[in-house]
Amino acid sequence: MMFQLTLLRRNHELARTARQREILETASEQPPFVRTLAGHGFGPLRADGIQVLQVNVGKLCNQTCHHCHVDAGPDRREIMSRETANACLAALAASDIPVLDITGGAPELTPNFRRLVTEARRLGRYVIDRCNLTILLAPGYEDLPEFLAEQQVEIVASLPCYLEQNTDAQRGAGVFRKSIAALKRLNDVGYGRPGSGLTLTLVFNPVGRELPPSQPKLEAAYRRELRTRYGVEFTRLHTITNMPISRFLEDLLQRGEYETYMQKLVEAFNPAAVAGVMCRTMISVDWRGRLYDCDFNQMLDLDLAPGLPRNIREFDPARLGTRPIVTGQHCYGCTAGAGSSCQGAIAT
Repeated sequence: MMFQLTLLRRNHELARTARQREILETASEQPPFVRTLAGHGFGPLRADGIQVLQVNVGKLCNQTCHHCHVDAGPDRREIMSRETANACLAALAASDIPVLDITGGAPELTPNFRRLVTEARRLGRYVIDRCNLTILLAPGYEDLPEFLAEQQVEIVASLPCYLEQNTDAQRGAGVFRKSIAALKRLNDVGYGRPGSGLTLTLVFNPVGRELPPSQPKLEAAYRRELRTRYGVEFTRLHTITNMPISRFLEDLLQRGEYETYMQKLVEAFNPAAVAGVMCRTMISVDWRGRLYDCDFNQMLDLDLAPGLPRNIREFDPARLGTRPIVTGQHCYGCTAGAGSSCQGAIAT
């Protein structure tokens, strides 16, 4: 019975993903992304080496956020197996990729999370944990701040606003207060403190259908407000555009605002952001081990270009490091305004 339910959900997910791809690619008002690139003198995007192996270990999460492009939540059961985690570590060991970026869902909920961290650190790699903060307060996970500090893992933590009402509107009632409590725990073990060597990066994404404001100005506001109101310190702030994928796309469609939002992204296209889009220096791995150009392509099930390895078990850094990149209309989200990537604004 459980297998049948899982299969039904997987089929529903595939149908939903295909529908979202169709919606994005058949939008009547926007020029194709590749044509916009060509109009600004750019050829098709290609990778320029691999600096980051981003591993999405699954969709299980203790939260259900309105903007989540992964469609993660407490009822999801997609979790990376030990064998696939081993293949990811083998790919790191056989290459000179300097960064392992672990994401989810709430990546800490998956059984192989700590092993991925410790083995990657043993290999001398820099490790990033994309953390939702509230998981640090969950029963059985209270020791995570000490573990992450011991392993010198950078924590990239989502905090959509320094105001309680705005954060809870996007991430659920009570999330803001839990997030502040978690940030204080991280500060207690050294994260965000000058000279500690423990990097605490906060992530802002708009609560509504606007582009992010200036990253440096918003960082200054976050620092002032979090320090004054709560005594919380952090290292830096990243701003990320809401991508028209999954729950956020569904919300746009329900409100009749999809075309308007896409037009906003298209009109804000910034040629200066093209060179720094994250897909040029990273490769994305899903919980099954399948390879994608980025986390957003992964959620749309957009495979790598024909002829390339499809699975982490076939990892070939030479071929993948110069690959042509598969693009689509959602790529306007990464090139609008100051640009947007997993590393924050591109053209600040």
